[in-house]
Amino acid sequence: MDDEFAKLIRRMNPPRVVIDNDVCEHATVIQVDSVNRHGILLEVIQFLVDLNLVITKAYISSDGGYLMDVFYVTDINGQKIGDQATISYIKTTVETNASFLNSMRSSVGVVPSKEYTSIELTGTDRPGLLSEVSAVLTDLSCSVVSAEIWTHNARAAALLHVKDQSSGCAIEDQKRLLKIKKLLCNVLRTNGDLRTPSMSISSARVLHGERRLHQMLFADRDFERLDCANYNSRPHVTILDCSDRDYTAVTIRSKDRPKLLFDTVCCLTDMQYVVYHGTVVTGRMEAYQEYYIKHVDGFPISSEAERQRVMACLEAAIERRASEGLELELYTDDRFGLLSDITRILREYGLCIRRAEISTMGRKVKDTFFVTDASGNPVDPKIVDSIQHQIGRTILQVKGNLNTPPKLPQEPARSFFFTNFFKGRSFQSFKLIKSCS
Repeated sequence: MDDEFAKLIRRMNPPRVVIDNDVCEHATVIQVDSVNRHGILLEVIQFLVDLNLVITKAYISSDGGYLMDVFYVTDINGQKIGDQATISYIKTTVETNASFLNSMRSSVGVVPSKEYTSIELTGTDRPGLLSEVSAVLTDLSCSVVSAEIWTHNARAAALLHVKDQSSGCAIEDQKRLLKIKKLLCNVLRTNGDLRTPSMSISSARVLHGERRLHQMLFADRDFERLDCANYNSRPHVTILDCSDRDYTAVTIRSKDRPKLLFDTVCCLTDMQYVVYHGTVVTGRMEAYQEYYIKHVDGFPISSEAERQRVMACLEAAIERRASEGLELELYTDDRFGLLSDITRILREYGLCIRRAEISTMGRKVKDTFFVTDASGNPVDPKIVDSIQHQIGRTILQVKGNLNTPPKLPQEPARSFFFTNFFKGRSFQSFKLIKSCS
């Protein structure tokens, strides 16, 4: 009865969206008012970042069963949203209360569908892993349509969409799926690893790859650190009690980058925490986030063990997408076995793929690889030159500066912690901020 009543309240109070291009000089301001429910904040953020919008600032409030979120957004070029069709699409989609996100599964596996078969893998990261996986798929006549691979803390997660090479359709034969599972699990299995590589067969579909990768690595416990190396370059997370309002205050200082807000809110949501209030401010180099949270059961963080776990998981969620290594972009005509050939070449030159995104557009393929040497150090420019000579300089290009790889700042130039931001503030009258400076 309580669930049906909540549904009725949501139907009677659909989300309301106000989009303003005049409030702020540098960004478009999007205000969302709605009946609150667990996960809706993440759904709205996910919807915005999937449109390639950059959230430069955000104010979040959701006390009393209702939420009011304000987002300052730009396009990828740092400009306001000028296209009226995009503005109308944002307003219409959010206000119709469409379900942006349905993937809450915790299992991993091979997922049959009409268009392609989704393969999910988690296991121990090692040099040449993607090369071996793609070689197995090629031998099994599986063509990779798209893929995304993340590695973090010696763990690897991959989400690959494949189809049968001859028919161009999804692979539905159960015997063949079981063979794929067996051979890929053999590739993932390593001696001395206490964690069993994860892969299973399911009937559900994966709808959002990036959130799924977060879930897969979280389930694989990649937040359990092997050592304390590179401590200064890690995100700085602080968790404090906010006893006067019965919240837990979470502050995060890290290098700014696209989709940062999505990654942190995704982590909190999947760990079953609710963000009641929050402030996000980004600068040229760093981003500062502060959240006032409770568990879905209504209680703040109550133990030191829970506090340490949340801190470790937030650090891991931010680091997973961090661009580690040299970025190489491949753009060429698509052909069967291309991914296997490219990854084999990178492996033969001793390069490790830290993160990768594979996409096929018609008869063209666009692949992005972030690579280091086997020790995790920057790649020797002479090796890159040899690889480009073998593959083709117009086909494989280096993004960014090869000689001076970017480093995370050791200390911030300034700090924007908002410990007292919400004291004495009336959330019912929380309106659009009149300045973005």
